[in-house]
Amino acid sequence: MASMKVFLWWFVIGSTMALAVIMVQGGLREVMQARGSGSVWELKLVELLTTIMGGGLLGGCIALILDRIKKS
Repeated sequence: MASMKVFLWWFVIGSTMALAVIMVQGGLREVMQARGSGSVWELKLVELLTTIMGGGLLGGCIALILDRIKKS
C-alpha cells in the first residue's frame, strides 16, 4: 500500500510538471487554436494527454525505483 501511495503522489507531480512544460512551450495555445478544425483538435488533444500521462508514469516509476533502492 505504501508503494501505491508513493507512485500516485509522484504520478501527480510528474503529470503536473509535464503540463507546466507544455504550458511554457505554448502547447495549450496550439490545442485551443486547433479546436475549430475537427480531426486536428482530436490529434492535438491526444498528443497533449499522452505527454501528460507519460510524465506521470515517468515520475511514478522513478519514485518506485528510488524507494526500493532506499529500502535495501
